Amino acid sequence: MKNPSNDQIKEVLETAKTIAVVGLSDNPERTSYQISKIMQDSGYRIIPVNPTVNEVLGEKSYQSLQDIEEPIDIINVFRRPEYLPEIAKEAAMTDCKVFWAQQGIVNEEAYRYLNDKGFTVIMDLCIKVAHAVLLKSKKS
Repeated sequence: MKNPSNDQIKEVLETAKTIAVVGLSDNPERTSYQISKIMQDSGYRIIPVNPTVNEVLGEKSYQSLQDIEEPIDIINVFRRPEYLPEIAKEAAMTDCKVFWAQQGIVNEEAYRYLNDKGFTVIMDLCIKVAHAVLLKSKKS
């Protein structure tokens, strides 16, 4: 498993407008909430994907990626590694082509599957940290 270059990741972040966050909690103490809030404050539209909540950060939450009817630029995943192959199959049924697993989350099977489907796959990297480091000079 190998992540794209910093330049490629920067381009993903610069061109993306909408991030579907799988496993986004409505609990402000949770990392998924804190990071999604920062990304929302940076100008991204956050779409929660969590069947156990109705709304997070003022946005309607969806049961699954398939239920989202608008274009998604990045699928950001806050689930344990063993759930990634299943989420990867769901991601492949969307028009999105970027799959981003948060820091500490790696799954080789999901990586190979998505790579074969033409996805840009980023794993074990915090989207907020990448955004702060790679786009630090850009004001939204």
